[in-house]
Amino acid sequence: MKFGSVALGDAEGAVLAHSVQAGERRFAKGRRLTAEDVRELRENGIEAVIAARLAPGDLLEDEAAGRIAAAIFPDHLRFSPATTGRVNIFSTVNGLFRASSAVVDRLNRIDPAITLACLKDRAEVKTGDMVATIKIIPLAVSGAAVEQAAALLAAGQPFEVKPFAGRLVALIATELPSLKTSVMDKTRRLLDQRLAPSGSRITVEHRVPHRTEAVAERIAATLADNQMVIVFGASAVADPDDVIPAAIRAAGGTVEQVGLPVDPGNLLVLGHIGDVPVIGAPGCARSPKENAFDWVLARIFAGETPTVEDLTGLGVGGLLMEIPTRPRPRLAEEPPKRALHVAAVILAAGQATSCWPNSTAYRWSGNR
Repeated sequence: MKFGSVALGDAEGAVLAHSVQAGERRFAKGRRLTAEDVRELRENGIEAVIAARLAPGDLLEDEAAGRIAAAIFPDHLRFSPATTGRVNIFSTVNGLFRASSAVVDRLNRIDPAITLACLKDRAEVKTGDMVATIKIIPLAVSGAAVEQAAALLAAGQPFEVKPFAGRLVALIATELPSLKTSVMDKTRRLLDQRLAPSGSRITVEHRVPHRTEAVAERIAATLADNQMVIVFGASAVADPDDVIPAAIRAAGGTVEQVGLPVDPGNLLVLGHIGDVPVIGAPGCARSPKENAFDWVLARIFAGETPTVEDLTGLGVGGLLMEIPTRPRPRLAEEPPKRALHVAAVILAAGQATSCWPNSTAYRWSGNR
C-alpha cells in the first residue's frame, strides 16, 4: 500500500484517507474512488487527494478485520460487523473471561497494522459486555499478514468466556455479642447479590456460636444438599488453626489456603470437603466493593478449581481499592494536631510607664 497525495489522474481505485467536500457532495473517508468519483472531483476544482493506493494482495481495512475475527472460536461470543477497520467482540453470557497473553502478543507482533486488545485475564463479565476489539490501523493491509493472523487465531484460542454455572449455597454465619444482627442481615443480602450473576442461590442460612465444633457440625450437615459452603466469621481469621479453618478440617475437609496476597481480602480461607468448596469469607466481603472473595467465587462458578499456585499468584494486581468501612484500613489517619492558644495579661502599676505607654494592660493570643 502506498499512502500520500495522489493526483486525480491516478486516483481511480485509491481509498480516501480524509473526507473531501466537492460542491454539495461529501466523499467520506475510506471510500474507494470510482471513475465517476474522479470526474466529479475534477469538475469541482479538486486536483489531488490524500489517499491510499493498494498493492497487489492488499486487503481493505474492513475485509481484513472481518477475516481475522472469523478465525476466533465463537462460543459465547458475539461479533459486530466490521466498520472503519474495527470488529468489536461481546460476551453472550455471564462468565469468566480467559485470555492467553502469549497468543494475543504474537498476533500484535505480526504487523503494526493489525491490533487486538482485550480485557485482562479472569475478568468477570456479564452478557453484553465488550471483551475485545480488533482494529486495523491503516486503510489497507497486506493480505499475507491477515492470513498469518487468522492462522494463528485458528490454531490457538486468544480468549474465551467460560460461562458461570449456578450452585446451591449454604451460608453459615458465626455470632459474637459484638456483632449486630443488622450486620448479619446485610451480609446475607449482599451475598445474594454476589451470587445472582452466576445463577447461584442460598438454600439455607445457619447462625451459630463462634466455636469450631458448632461451625464444623453445621458444615457437615449442609453437604448433602449443597454444592458450596460459605462461612462468615464474627471475628477475623488470625491463624491457620483459627475457628473457620479448624472447622473445615473437623468436618472432614482439607484447607488449601489461609490468607491471600489480595487486599482487601487477605483473610480469606479456601478449603474443600470432597468436591464441595468451603470458603471462609473475609470481613471485607460484607461490603459490595470488589475484593478477593469476588475473584475466588468467579473462578469456582466458571468451573475452575483454584490451586495453591493460583491463589499465591494473585499478588500482582492484588492491591485493590480501599474499603473505607474497614475497621483497620491500610493507612490510619493521624488525629489532627490541636492548635495551642496562649493568652497573657500584663498588669502595670505606679509610674512604670516607659515600657508600656498609654495603657495599663495588654492581651495577646496566637497559635504555636
